[in-house]
Amino acid sequence: MDTQGKLACIYSALLLHDDGIAITAEKIKTVLDAADVTYQAHWPGLYARILAKSNVDDLIFNFAAGAAAAAPVAAAAGAAAPAAAAAKKEAPKKEEKKEESDDDMGMGLFD
Repeated sequence: MDTQGKLACIYSALLLHDDGIAITAEKIKTVLDAADVTYQAHWPGLYARILAKSNVDDLIFNFAAGAAAAAPVAAAAGAAAPAAAAAKKEAPKKEEKKEESDDDMGMGLFD
């Protein structure tokens, strides 16, 4: 599995899109070669064809919106057990000892 090559293709496509350059297989290959990344030869062409049919801005914003909407649901489901465990582990707070002052010993400044 060529995960590094796939991720490099995605990142190079995002880089090209961010700079306002058309996303083509040749441009993706140029970025990958400049970064000295090993990749399978078919990945740049595949990603270029897929992204040519898509609006990259919509993909980015829809992914961000979907991730933001899923996070509270997952957090609410997973937070119940750790919160209960954290409450059990919490040790009772010790009262801090108050430093004794001269007033406590009957030796006030204005006695």
